Amino acid sequence: MKRKFYLDTAIWRDYFEDRRDCLQPLGEFAFQFLKNCEKEGCEVLYSELVTRELLAYYSEERVKQVFSSFSGILRLVEITKEQADEVKIIRNKTPGAHNADILHAIIACDNEAILITRDRHFEALTGIVRVLKPEEVTFF
Repeated sequence: MKRKFYLDTAIWRDYFEDRRDCLQPLGEFAFQFLKNCEKEGCEVLYSELVTRELLAYYSEERVKQVFSSFSGILRLVEITKEQADEVKIIRNKTPGAHNADILHAIIACDNEAILITRDRHFEALTGIVRVLKPEEVTFF
């Protein structure tokens, strides 16, 4: 079975901007992760939510350009009404969790994917989905 990953928008931004924090090359971690996914035949999922969030920072042309670089492994997954409804239920049980983060976690879970993020807000959602940073994923 193919390994599946769902990348949080922040990981895409790391890649787009080749971001760094004080000590780590976050953009390089994102790039190496995506290259390893290509090499290992993994599937990288994204949703319209990711696209919408990216469009707040980049042009539609730029988003399409980057996504086309990984078209062999990328797969758009739909957001269902049931998933949107589930956000409300989980938000009431998980104070402090953002609606978009909850929806990302639900989408990853429903598609049996590991959520790739470095956002600490997702720590409250580890009961829903497995969460890893790009550099924590082991490829064989």
